[in-house]
Amino acid sequence: MVEFGVLGDIEARINGVTVDLGPARQRCVLATLLIDVNRAVPMDQLIERVWGDRPPQRAQGGLYSYLSHLRKILEPAAQHVRIARQPGGYVLLSEAPTVDLHRFRDLVARARADGDDDRSAALFEEGLALWRGEAFLSIDTPWFNASREAVHRERRTAELDRNDIELRRGRHTSLLDALSTGVAVYPLDERLARQFMLALYRSGRAADALRCFEQVRRELAEELGCDPGRELREFHQQILNSDPSLDVPARPLTIASAPARQRASSAASPHVSVSDRPDDATGRSHEDRGGANTQQPRPRLLPPTPSLFVGREDELAEACRLLGQEMTGSVTLLVTGSAGVGKTAFAVRTGHLLASRFPDGQLYVDLRGFGDEPAEPFTVLGTFLRALGVHGGAMPPDTTGRINLYRTLLAQRRILVVLDSAADTLLVDDLLPSGEHCAAIVTSRTTLASLGGVRLPLRVLDSRAGLALLREMVGADRTAEESESARSIVETCGGLPLAVWVTGARLAARPHWPLARVARALADEQRKLDELAVGHIAVRASLELTYRGMAPMIRHALRMLALLPGPDFAVWALAALLDMDLGRAEAVLDELVDVHVVEVGATGATGVRYRLHDLVRLVGRERADREVSPQGRSAALTRLLGASLHLADLAADTLSVDFQGISQAGLASWRPSPTDTTQILADPLAWFNDERQLLIDVVDQALDRTEIAPAAGLATALTTLFQIGSHFDDWERLQNRALKAALSSGSRRSATQLHRCLGELTTILDRYPEALDHFEQALQFADGEGPAYRASATAGLAYVYRLLGQYSSAVHHFGQAIELARTVENVNCLVYATNGIGVIHLEQGHVEAAMERFTQCLRASREAGYRHGEAQALRCLGQSHRARGAYPAAADCFRQAASISESLGDRLTTAHATCWLGDVLVRQGAHAEGRRLLARTLWTYREFGNLWGEAATLYALAEAQLVAGRPAPAGRRAEAAVRLWRQIGSRTWLAVGLDTLAKAHTMAGDLMAAARAQDEASAVRVASDAPVTSGAAACRPESSPSTTP
Repeated sequence: MVEFGVLGDIEARINGVTVDLGPARQRCVLATLLIDVNRAVPMDQLIERVWGDRPPQRAQGGLYSYLSHLRKILEPAAQHVRIARQPGGYVLLSEAPTVDLHRFRDLVARARADGDDDRSAALFEEGLALWRGEAFLSIDTPWFNASREAVHRERRTAELDRNDIELRRGRHTSLLDALSTGVAVYPLDERLARQFMLALYRSGRAADALRCFEQVRRELAEELGCDPGRELREFHQQILNSDPSLDVPARPLTIASAPARQRASSAASPHVSVSDRPDDATGRSHEDRGGANTQQPRPRLLPPTPSLFVGREDELAEACRLLGQEMTGSVTLLVTGSAGVGKTAFAVRTGHLLASRFPDGQLYVDLRGFGDEPAEPFTVLGTFLRALGVHGGAMPPDTTGRINLYRTLLAQRRILVVLDSAADTLLVDDLLPSGEHCAAIVTSRTTLASLGGVRLPLRVLDSRAGLALLREMVGADRTAEESESARSIVETCGGLPLAVWVTGARLAARPHWPLARVARALADEQRKLDELAVGHIAVRASLELTYRGMAPMIRHALRMLALLPGPDFAVWALAALLDMDLGRAEAVLDELVDVHVVEVGATGATGVRYRLHDLVRLVGRERADREVSPQGRSAALTRLLGASLHLADLAADTLSVDFQGISQAGLASWRPSPTDTTQILADPLAWFNDERQLLIDVVDQALDRTEIAPAAGLATALTTLFQIGSHFDDWERLQNRALKAALSSGSRRSATQLHRCLGELTTILDRYPEALDHFEQALQFADGEGPAYRASATAGLAYVYRLLGQYSSAVHHFGQAIELARTVENVNCLVYATNGIGVIHLEQGHVEAAMERFTQCLRASREAGYRHGEAQALRCLGQSHRARGAYPAAADCFRQAASISESLGDRLTTAHATCWLGDVLVRQGAHAEGRRLLARTLWTYREFGNLWGEAATLYALAEAQLVAGRPAPAGRRAEAAVRLWRQIGSRTWLAVGLDTLAKAHTMAGDLMAAARAQDEASAVRVASDAPVTSGAAACRPESSPSTTP
């Protein structure tokens, strides 16, 4: 038995054993005969195919020799295959299926002819699995290069046909990686783009599908001067309209008659192995339920289900019936009722009961509509979008943009949205889902007359249910023995669950008290409050009674908690407000929870979180206003500000990302003990993710109280945490507000730090003119503040100059930053600036000098525990190894850098490493793996809206295409990179992109276009002080000043 392979290296296997086919030219002769198996190839064609249009004088003699050696090699399989001389030339006689190319063509033809999708999919899979890489690998003659392109077109067409079938079978999620790679390689292929858009849409990623269309439209307009075709434009409109015809067609699940042959593929064009099972209703395939790349986020934001929930059987049944049935459009359930009637508990209970009906997630927000600080639409939408997987620069900067993206993301998902405590429809209208498979539960004390949907009023508990709740809390024996008093308590509480809950908690904590005592006291309290609004009387009476029964410290704790900004809190916040340690604060919280004044909320990554009912907060604030002096209230909030500042500064220092080197903790007037701090910050990044909104609110609250310096210090300390999480919108809004306050108050030190931080942000966002202005302003305000404040601003300014190709200014300022950093022993800034000098060496082609700098940085970073600096130095060392052609060493450096960035939770700097890793993998011959990695990295950069990273990855993809000998797609990728670098004003890398574009034109034979690109590159370099050589191609630029070379 003999098998031949040309879809990869040229190979032959006889009886399963691979045989040595001899030198490259001899393999080329065999490949020529295999392509035309059983057909004679004339001698002159053989010579042309093997040697091209300039064969040597003795080519015919060499050909005879190669044919003779091939006959001897194939002699053991003579009964199956032989090379024969015929009048028309030479022929390889064999059964066509023994050659993988012809077997591929046969399987594809059978797949297209078969009317059953399952069988067709299996046949396509078997055929595509035959590919082992580039066809006719290592053969480089004009005829084979043309044939390679033709055969690859056959493969692409087969993959597109296979994709259509798999999409019909509901296998959209399994195709996402391959389609993502495909659109990066073939950006003008409208059929491929349509498939990718459909797969994204069916996976609940409609926004990504729309972005894909815009990318194709832009590519076509800029490259061909035309719009997408009618079919793609109509498909785009279908997505905008959430056309039901785009959903997965209903079909019975069948098993393919012939399993697909499984073989690892290292080919450059997209190919995946898919199973016979369709993706489930949530958008995931059964095989992909752990895959991070294709799985959409499934937010679970509902608070825990109430521990005690009695009555409401009819209302629950009606809510579940309404929201649990098949929908033809989004459904809204408005739950109304007075304060304390149990609307939140009911909505949360309903949400948990319907969790399986909405498998793509549940969103929850307390709108605080009846409190002093109602939620802002911009903030709520940001929280929801982050939960839905939107990050960084992809987050729209305005409310309207967020509303549109939010509705688009929900269009094809099954998500329940719970909007708790709405006072009016202004915010609710913006948050209601529009997808036909989504639903919303809105709770309000008012009827919200202008809101559409079904209304479900919650009445007070009847006597039976009220007694059942009280019995659950205090015990059946006590309510049975004092049944009249129990009924009196329920009646006095007006059947309001919150009032019964608070009263029952008080009785449960005092088992020796007779119920009659509480019943009398409660009635007296209600008489004192009869002038209040009816809806609040019972709750306030219960709360006032409970309040007076608390120990003085517990009453004080409630008053202080009522001052907290934001919807929830952790124990450390109470510890700060009360000026006590965590242990004592936890004990106080336990007592507040026991009497049900404080509710246990969701469990965050760092522990339990707590919340106050808005009526409890109202009573607490009224008591604080009456019983705590303004100085006392201010002192408590100042302690909270101090604790927040101390913890945020230490969390940032532990993560070791920033290079500013100035601790903000000295501005903290209060801080937890070292032991408590260690406990609170056991996981600094998780702590920040839990506390982010509270910390932002604390800054805003402090600015309102004109505590400018510590508020600005906290805003500055949050820079690292904002950067790692790519919370760019929070970063910009908060620090701009703090900067405005600092400038108004004349706080030069705060102003210099905030200008420096905003310079870093605008550099990340590719807004270089703004960045230069911020860094220059920082240096102006730093006059008289000492070298510590000048060092990091100078380094940031140098970085932007380097990005703009102004090397003289960059070197000058990096040198200044190094001297300043040494003066104040700021190791992080010293490493950062030294690394910057190394990058300039590398971009100018001085690799050895660059490596010396990077090695110094790596050593210093490791000694100082500067993890981000370590990752940065490793990336640059990898780039240096790449410039020397030492690809294994480069790949090792990039893998180490990616691992460090992943451990820090920083996806953006992880992408910096994986982008370059993809490049060197391609250069090592792992084309498919490298290009898949590059394609995924490209989507990461686009997800974050990072233009520099997008340009850099397009550049790497262009280089990868050149390595593969594909000038056309290389030119397209290079042109796209050039456009982006021109847009953001990076002269150095604009010249590098033009170099690559010139190489692509040269390889394609368009020498005039190549000359134009090279001339422009030279002009760019002359206009700046960028290197005259193209040595910059040794290193890829990155986007963040504190995370990149």
